[in-house]
Amino acid sequence: MTLRKSSGKKASGPVHRIPADLKSAIESAPAATAAWIDVTPLARNEWICWVSSAKLATTREKRIGRAIEDLSKGKRRPCCWPGCPHRK
Repeated sequence: MTLRKSSGKKASGPVHRIPADLKSAIESAPAATAAWIDVTPLARNEWICWVSSAKLATTREKRIGRAIEDLSKGKRRPCCWPGCPHRK
């Protein structure tokens, strides 16, 4: 399954590789998969950076769970996070 929407446009800025654990979690939740495909590459980067920036494995696991929950509810970006540091 591909987790990218084909728009024919190239994303501006770095497009991060989705970590295997986050990809697996998204693919296991149909609503999260649909939301992931629909969000912009910038929003995907923010989800990836938010999950990857966790220093502890337990925090990372919680963030993956929250990402799936939030994406499934239609949220397009992680809440209360300053954003991907690679944008600056």
